[in-house]
Amino acid sequence: MNKVQKLLVSAALLALTLSGGNVFAEDTIKIGAFFDLSGPAAFIGTPTKLVADMVVDKINKEGGVNGKEIELVIGDTEGDPAKAVNIAKKFIYKDKVAAIIGPTRTGTGMAVKKIIHGGKIPAFMTVGGDPVIMGGEKLGPFDWVFKSPQRSSVAVKRLYMYLKEKGLNKIALLTASDGFGKDGSRWLTKLAPEYGLTIVAQEAFGPRDTDMTAQLTNAKNANPSALVVWTIGPAGSIVSKNKAQLGIDLPLFQCHGLPDPKYIELAGKASEGDRMPATKLMVVDALPDSDPQKPVIQEFVRLYTDKYHFDKQFPINTHSGYAWDAIMIVANAMKKAGTDADALRAAIETTKGYVGVSGVYNLTPEDHNGLDVDSMVIVQVKDGKFVMAQ
Repeated sequence: MNKVQKLLVSAALLALTLSGGNVFAEDTIKIGAFFDLSGPAAFIGTPTKLVADMVVDKINKEGGVNGKEIELVIGDTEGDPAKAVNIAKKFIYKDKVAAIIGPTRTGTGMAVKKIIHGGKIPAFMTVGGDPVIMGGEKLGPFDWVFKSPQRSSVAVKRLYMYLKEKGLNKIALLTASDGFGKDGSRWLTKLAPEYGLTIVAQEAFGPRDTDMTAQLTNAKNANPSALVVWTIGPAGSIVSKNKAQLGIDLPLFQCHGLPDPKYIELAGKASEGDRMPATKLMVVDALPDSDPQKPVIQEFVRLYTDKYHFDKQFPINTHSGYAWDAIMIVANAMKKAGTDADALRAAIETTKGYVGVSGVYNLTPEDHNGLDVDSMVIVQVKDGKFVMAQ
């Protein structure tokens, strides 16, 4: 190797070192993305990460953001709030990311909310609960936090609209004792009077409990016209199976986090007839051609199933589009405002008319989600599949 070659190699190694292993670091926009890639919610977090990769690949192939490619910096929270905090700090202070996507669950979202506010980096979360975008002395400011899944309050409103329409006005609530379940319980209780509904029983269970027969028995004894369950993960399927085992002949409604083939797989025949609010992604073929979301969702499904074949391991569920919408909104804002944190935050906050997989988003300073009840439908299990509820 001659001197010139040695100099070139040395220069390349130096560039590699300074860029942290990526010689194109200056030509990319770093976005931190952390999800539950392991732990009890990995069945949600792992496919969310795959969708994040998919949408970034799409954006980069279409020219990136103002000529720069997006580079995802991935982190695994393991469902642990403390680990989520450490990852968020790393994203902000070491990786110098321009924005953050994730995490997966409400509890970890709340754990990092203060860190994100202090670091002044926009974060678009993929969590279900509302507290991450609620303010006040107890919950803290949410200026820098946004979320792509429907607010729990919106899902409750959509469900209550349906219950009122069907004349199911006496309900028993069974809610998980975690952050997501408590958030749902709060909205279910608060909004019931607005829809003329009476809550005749309220029962709680642990998100990892394996038997809810006691809670179901208490709920049945209150003589409700319907059961409403608020949880994510296997617990929802357990409630459905326990209901069937007890011979309880009452309609069962789950929350917007459970429209997932896994729910049907775990609950089996017991799930037949169960209903729940969902994104339109779950019933795209039943949407009218006039729905602006239909072509967007169809393109998403084509990429997810036909190009990347993610459905082989992770069938499409109501969570599938959340990372897509979060990253698309952030990327669109970057195209307008660049990556300066204040300008980017303001651009995200004023997003209007973005047609996504999960709805048409119209964000405001007061609403960092931007979705309303028209973004949701009620689905039911029929012959082992999700269909539009009648």
